[in-house]
Amino acid sequence: MSGHSKWAGIKHKKAAQDAKRGRIFTKLIREITVSAREGGGNPETNPRLRTAIERAKDANMPQDNIDKAIKRGTGELEGVNYESCIFEGYAPGGIAILVEALTDNKNRTSAEVRNIFAKKGGNMAGSGSVAWIFNTKGYILINKANVSEDELFNISVEAGAEDVKTEGDNYEIYCAPTDLETVKNALKSKGIKWEIAEVTKIPNSTVKITGQTAKQVLSLVEALEEHDDVQKVYANFDIPEEILEEVAQELSK
Repeated sequence: MSGHSKWAGIKHKKAAQDAKRGRIFTKLIREITVSAREGGGNPETNPRLRTAIERAKDANMPQDNIDKAIKRGTGELEGVNYESCIFEGYAPGGIAILVEALTDNKNRTSAEVRNIFAKKGGNMAGSGSVAWIFNTKGYILINKANVSEDELFNISVEAGAEDVKTEGDNYEIYCAPTDLETVKNALKSKGIKWEIAEVTKIPNSTVKITGQTAKQVLSLVEALEEHDDVQKVYANFDIPEEILEEVAQELSK
């Protein structure tokens, strides 16, 4: 996906900014709680929980908050019962949008997400309308300054990676979701640091958009990501680097 590493980097930096303001804690606590509820409270045997805890620590969340979120998930403490839900739709230019959310009121969240789509020139669609466009993958983003391409390729492939790509100043590693921890551990054992390591969704086809349409799409994605219940937003856009750079500067203000 052209521009994927650029957009992933923008979101990663924005998450760091949001963490400073405490805005990301709500989303992280929900993810930890649901991960613990669905896969148990031991991060050693629950990869989803382990990843959520790593993200929380990166955001400087206090350990006490993490522990309480886990206990709410396992039932040791009382808490809100969140459920996972997926919303699908289209942005301007026919761009497919997939939204993952955790909510205590699906009807409310659905209405609010629908309203965001409408306000930003998009529209919600029925279940299954766009989900087929995306494949779930393990994804690791590494700055080129951290390792040579040949070394990274050998380490990653031996650990089970499906592909290693070069894009701009970064390397992108793709693997099956179940192999993500193995690849991460292989990189960690060699002292190789990454910018992003997560289970994500990659589109199997993209749509090129430019100009005002591209900015409208990014505005919609940004508005969706700002919603407290929304955990992740995926889209199949292919947007020129210069527009992504412009948006990155706006988000950093």
